[in-house]
Amino acid sequence: MASHSSPSFPSRAACAAGCIRRALLGTLFALAPLAHADGTDPGAAVSAPDAAAAAASAPATTVTVTGRVPDSRASIAGFGDTPPDRSPLQIAAVPQVQIRDSGGIGLSALTRFDASVSDAYNADGYWTDFTVRGFALDNQRNFLRDGLPVNAETSLPLDNKSSVEILKGTSGIQAGTSAPGGLVNLVVKRPGGDFRSAGVDWREGGTVGTWVDLSQRFGPAGTFGVRVNAVAEHLAPKVFDDKGRRTLFALAGDWHLSSGGLLQVEIESSRQSQPSVPGFSMLGPQLPAARSIDPRINLNNQPWTLPVVLEGTTGSLRLQQPLGADWRLVLHGVEQRLHSDDRLDFSYGCSKEAYTDRYCSDGSFDYYEYRSDAERRIDDALDLHVSGDVRTGALRHQLSFGALATRFRLRTQPQADDGVIVGSGTVDGLTIVPALPADLGVIPNTDRTERSSELYARDQVQLASDFGLWFGLRHTHLERASVQTDGTHATDYGQSFTTPWLAVTRALEGARLIYASWGRGVESAVAPNLAGYTNRGQPLPAVTSRQYELGLKQAGAAFGWSVDWFDIRRPLFDDVVSTCSDGSTGCLTTQLDGLTHNHGLEAGLRWTRGQLELHAGLMVLRSTIVGNSNPVLDGKVPTNVPQRTLKLDTDYAVTTRPGLKLQAGMVFEDARMVLPDNSAAIPGWTRWDLGASYRMRAGATTLTWRLGVDNAANRRAWRESPFEYGHVYLFPLAPRTWRAALQVDL
Repeated sequence: MASHSSPSFPSRAACAAGCIRRALLGTLFALAPLAHADGTDPGAAVSAPDAAAAAASAPATTVTVTGRVPDSRASIAGFGDTPPDRSPLQIAAVPQVQIRDSGGIGLSALTRFDASVSDAYNADGYWTDFTVRGFALDNQRNFLRDGLPVNAETSLPLDNKSSVEILKGTSGIQAGTSAPGGLVNLVVKRPGGDFRSAGVDWREGGTVGTWVDLSQRFGPAGTFGVRVNAVAEHLAPKVFDDKGRRTLFALAGDWHLSSGGLLQVEIESSRQSQPSVPGFSMLGPQLPAARSIDPRINLNNQPWTLPVVLEGTTGSLRLQQPLGADWRLVLHGVEQRLHSDDRLDFSYGCSKEAYTDRYCSDGSFDYYEYRSDAERRIDDALDLHVSGDVRTGALRHQLSFGALATRFRLRTQPQADDGVIVGSGTVDGLTIVPALPADLGVIPNTDRTERSSELYARDQVQLASDFGLWFGLRHTHLERASVQTDGTHATDYGQSFTTPWLAVTRALEGARLIYASWGRGVESAVAPNLAGYTNRGQPLPAVTSRQYELGLKQAGAAFGWSVDWFDIRRPLFDDVVSTCSDGSTGCLTTQLDGLTHNHGLEAGLRWTRGQLELHAGLMVLRSTIVGNSNPVLDGKVPTNVPQRTLKLDTDYAVTTRPGLKLQAGMVFEDARMVLPDNSAAIPGWTRWDLGASYRMRAGATTLTWRLGVDNAANRRAWRESPFEYGHVYLFPLAPRTWRAALQVDL
């Protein structure tokens, strides 16, 4: 239940740690982090009257994870067409074709490619949660869609996205408020050339899906374009009793105006219905070995289990208009409407042994039922900005000025969660628990309304042929209000803050770039709106995170690499025990107490030689809680954060069989702390994924066959160990799973 809507238990910020055997360090440093893989969208070829507008409408066609292929772009950077390998930013850009080749499913597939990205309570049947550089992303504030903020408290489909971009580090100039790990940007597929593509995918267990991707241009010189993506999928993972279904329909169109402008419109509608799978836990004082647990067991498998239903409709309109030779105006708006039925029969604690943070020693646990139906989330965003070039003497400025207005509304119903224990379950998944009556007690839920107005400016100054200065400044004013569904505990507050960013770059010989940067990010929150808190629902001070970064990059068609050092300090909110208003003890107060200090090294390598292509990614992280008043936490490593990660991805084109490509991927993650006091940790693990694809012509048709196996060695391990709502959860690696696919291109 950790990532689900908050139950009626007090929550507590958690912290702890993990390390790796030093014998591996030499190997890790020798290899360096992920660069990426080439991949092209069939719609990349665009026939249009205006070349600049056509380039803007074309899907992203190349990627890297911490370096990048020359001439590629990433809209998340906010600095126009400057490619990431020439900018003082670390950006991962993973194209859809790479995700499809690897058999990846949804946003969780990103954890396979970038060493800085890891799981943060990723449960089947629910939305995806990440950590980037050791910090959990905020699903409401750290996700973008074509550069505008959207809510990720839902299932975000990737089928109509050309790529996914990840900006790593504090994001103050790209987002008004956000967690400091970074931002995730979904790049929507746009009309390209004329093509027809369709496919069918299968995964062991019974998951079968079909999809189509169609693009067509009309009118003289391809003035108008339309693109359609549709998906229907039956979900049947190897996890027991977790069947569901997923659908998507997306339509995108564009119009190249006679004025040289480009008008783009698109809409998508998706639905996913599938039970959510809760995690395992410690058994009394013991941390169970992963090999003792069948990873297919579903602890949410009662006959009365209801699925989590995640529905969403999102549409956007964007106008790009040249203003002379050097300037351009962009007006861009998006609206997102989400509906969710959040349900879970969850395991939490062991009352018979007085444990609230783990299961019983004999493998049993207390069962609860949670339902929050008809949650509605509505997000709107409107951005207006102008950008262009200005010369002041010998200096060249690439300027951008803009304004962004956003609005968020959450409307809920009373939630069925009165803290009543349904019964006792067991970790073998065989115990049947009687359902609670239909008149299950309810407690109030929370409605929220938020508005923000932001003004921003960016300037890229070319001081000389090899020197550059980069400036960014964003001023944000936000207003937030919340009230419980019974009309109590209303909160209404406003805050304003400014987030600057500064960097300097120098170009070196051999297409190398060295840079240094400094920036700030801001987060704003209220204390938990739960009984037992002395400051229940009250606004908390806005906290400012700070990041320093030094990096060195080299671009090249056949060889590229990147290495950077970062240092992020983020103030930490913690729940401390305090006296209740009636004079009794045992209440909690949320307050600032120390900070989380994450600093480390990332490296990336992309190397092509002959038919072999290698991508490697490494992160060596030191994450520590500093200055906390609780000696149990101070100096400890936060829970569920691996301190070392290594990811490799290789492709080999078989010369004796044109069209055949062999693939292999490896993910290594170091140990993760399970308990905030660092007294328990899950071991590190390594997973190998293998695949092959064969591309062949059949007349005017191109067939692409894909075959692969994930976790080829059938490794048993705990994948992650989130400590959520004061409870330990353990999620296993998925067992060995075969997959196959056929793609037909006309």
